[in-house]
Amino acid sequence: MKIALVCPASLPATQFGGIMHLCIDIAKGISQMDHDVTIYTTDMDLANNAHTFNKKLPRIESVDKFKINRSHVWFYLQLFFINPGMYFQILKDKPDIIHTIGVRSFQSFVAALIAKKKKIPLVLTDQGGLTSHPDISDSIIKKLLYRVQFPMIRFIINQSTMITIGNEYERKIFSQFCPESKLVIVRNGVDLEKLQIRAESFKAKHNIVTHYILFVGRFAYVKGVDLLVKAFALIQNEQAVLNVKLVIMGVDFGFESQMLKMINELKIADKIIVIKKPSRDEVLAAYSECQFLVLPSRWELSPLTPLEGFAFRKPTISTTAHGIPFTITDGDNAILVEPDNAEYLAKAILHLITDEKTRTKYGESGYRLVHDVCNSKTMAQNILQVYKNILRES
Repeated sequence: MKIALVCPASLPATQFGGIMHLCIDIAKGISQMDHDVTIYTTDMDLANNAHTFNKKLPRIESVDKFKINRSHVWFYLQLFFINPGMYFQILKDKPDIIHTIGVRSFQSFVAALIAKKKKIPLVLTDQGGLTSHPDISDSIIKKLLYRVQFPMIRFIINQSTMITIGNEYERKIFSQFCPESKLVIVRNGVDLEKLQIRAESFKAKHNIVTHYILFVGRFAYVKGVDLLVKAFALIQNEQAVLNVKLVIMGVDFGFESQMLKMINELKIADKIIVIKKPSRDEVLAAYSECQFLVLPSRWELSPLTPLEGFAFRKPTISTTAHGIPFTITDGDNAILVEPDNAEYLAKAILHLITDEKTRTKYGESGYRLVHDVCNSKTMAQNILQVYKNILRES
């Protein structure tokens, strides 16, 4: 089977987020089952900021058993990257099926146009929050852009043969726009093989002699990093926290300066280690040695970061916002608190710091989840079955 995966970003832009890792894991998993897989994407590099495009990247590159086909971005607005060359590349390669990830993108629009023109089945996976993402409503300009974009989104959904969703939360969203018969749940998964690779000691590299808790994500308001800083300040003088550091790792998506200002104003700079633009190996090393993860997001659809932490038997503290409770479970592998509440978050952090038994129990439960269900191998097998069902019926 010849498969075209379509995504706004791919390697080496590892800091772009879950959408990029999801696409890579699907490509790797399906190509290992002896199918011809190519990711069609932009030349995003993300070496310096959220909009770094690098013409020096190879136009076509082989990775593991799949290929990455990049075309240059001519113009971008926010995270809407326009690379017309991708249209002609996919047309030339004549795939049997097209699978696009991220509905609110130029790349998905191109995929839908080709699917319609050549009568190729189109699979859609969103991962971007069709209606619920806070970026849609946080400014007048973005509201206007969304309204202008919506006919394009409708076209992509209507052209899709099947839409894969990560959980029941996404089903509720998409059922407003298409028949439920078009929707199939495929749980997101993480690559356990890659995550098992141990890098150098994170503590040794950063001179950390105490325990630490970990945040990994974009420095963005939606990720709740401001709540995390406030919560940690509330408990900094507790006896159990005196020898605990907070490590914040990520790349700036508009909130870094405010975050650093808050840390200084709250006088906790000596308790917090901020690591900007970490490598993938450094993130894995940080997972390995942390006590647990804290991800106080105001919005998530089907988050991958907690699943990565579970691969290292590390539990998570997060919130009940949007799709999070459909991915991780309060009282089983995580502690979930209401969003936008720094006091509740502080209490949860203090509880997990002082309760080793609960940390171990939740960590083991999380590991079983990714080992049995939410791993990239199972995800790729389920996605491949979707492709086969579509082609058989067509």
